[in-house]
Amino acid sequence: MGPKSLRGGLVALVLLFFLFPPLWILASSLKPPMEIFAWPPTLLPQHWTLANFASALGAARFDLFFTNSAVVAVGSSILSVVISIMAGFALSKYRFPGDGLCFMLIMATMMIPLQVVLIPMFMVLKGLGLLDSLWGLIIPPAATPTGVFLMRQYMRGIPDSLLEAARIDGTSEWRILWRIVVPLCKPAIATLAAFTFVWRWNDYLWPFLVVNDQSRWTVQLALANYVGQWDIDWPRLLAMAVLSSLPILALFIALQRFFMSGMMAGATGTVLVARSRSVSRLRRSSWPPGSQIAE
Repeated sequence: MGPKSLRGGLVALVLLFFLFPPLWILASSLKPPMEIFAWPPTLLPQHWTLANFASALGAARFDLFFTNSAVVAVGSSILSVVISIMAGFALSKYRFPGDGLCFMLIMATMMIPLQVVLIPMFMVLKGLGLLDSLWGLIIPPAATPTGVFLMRQYMRGIPDSLLEAARIDGTSEWRILWRIVVPLCKPAIATLAAFTFVWRWNDYLWPFLVVNDQSRWTVQLALANYVGQWDIDWPRLLAMAVLSSLPILALFIALQRFFMSGMMAGATGTVLVARSRSVSRLRRSSWPPGSQIAE
């Protein structure tokens, strides 16, 4: 057995290890209740049924919880992308006193545990009257240091000469941002939007603290509610778990071509900027005058 065959077998084994749990959940959600608890268990259903999904969408009001989660995830993602774009543009393309310190302070907030800021955020929302509302789930987690870092690093790779040419032509800073910079940042924007959507869709702790009204529950609150102290409605719970994973799966399939370039944007942008500054310093210190440094 050659190295390639061994490597292929190992990859297939790891792939099967990660695919087995979701495939088991999908197959179990299509089984009747008695077949789920049958022994010995079977992977594929012997009697296929969609009754579990009908029960989840009907009696469990999962369509309402699904809509709430979609509104929260989409709204928070859009707000996070807009804030990160503007903050990243200011920190990457403008020079002002304390710009490095400002960026370091933003990054330092990543070291603060979420539990430390939960009570202050809760009190602020209470004062604003946003408790028990979807706005209370959308606004607080919208601005993230991860999004600011990703957009700043990607925008540093955009040549300043391109923006200077637009300024010479009389283009306003606002139009430069949205007409030039944003179209060039599509991979980073898609990556940030996807990860923010996943974070907000899977969030449980913050909705649990903010929302009490059942009509404003998200998917994660609904799933947790069906895990009772004495009984668990497994058929309905499995169907809800499958339905809750569909938006995430569709999102990653639609945006997968942007992920690699978006995740590598920070490292690439940093290397390009560092190389450009090194070349500029060499040109200024070159001797004799007029000598050229190859780029």
